[in-house]
Amino acid sequence: MCQHQPACPTAHSADREAARLTAHHPEQGWSLLCNGVLLFEDTGELLPDGQIIAPHRPLTAGRVTTAA
Repeated sequence: MCQHQPACPTAHSADREAARLTAHHPEQGWSLLCNGVLLFEDTGELLPDGQIIAPHRPLTAGRVTTAA
């Protein structure tokens, strides 16, 4: 699929999200990467073969404290 040099990571490689954007629709919450991966705003992914990758946001951004 990819015509870039160096080639973008494949859809099944661990760094697949590093591929270049070919379509970006933030108003709809998705982007299409050069390797055919649909990347969703919630960090979920749909691979070209139909495999679903669940959202993988970090659980915490750090320690949260509240006033007493």
